[in-house]
Amino acid sequence: MAVMTKITAKKLLADVPDDKRFWVSDGETVKNLAELEMALKQMSDETYSYHYNEEKCDFSMWVRDVIGDDELASNLENATTRAKAARYVGNRLTQLKNQMSMR
Repeated sequence: MAVMTKITAKKLLADVPDDKRFWVSDGETVKNLAELEMALKQMSDETYSYHYNEEKCDFSMWVRDVIGDDELASNLENATTRAKAARYVGNRLTQLKNQMSMR
């Protein structure tokens, strides 16, 4: 794992531009990792399955391509359930916030 700086952590925690938001099939939009975690906790399993199935892994692609977090994106590729995905995002948020508070 590469060394993470506060600048990198701040970038990964930031809101994305409006045109880069994740549009959930249930009508919600997500602009940062904290909102992604909340959306994953609240969406139906059917909604999760729409975005994560054998053909696609929308959450992982968005996190990699828009947020720029390859580590979390890799974890989300393996998140076969909504609960696992939410846990991966929550754990990453904790890690990033801890990095921000380090001297």
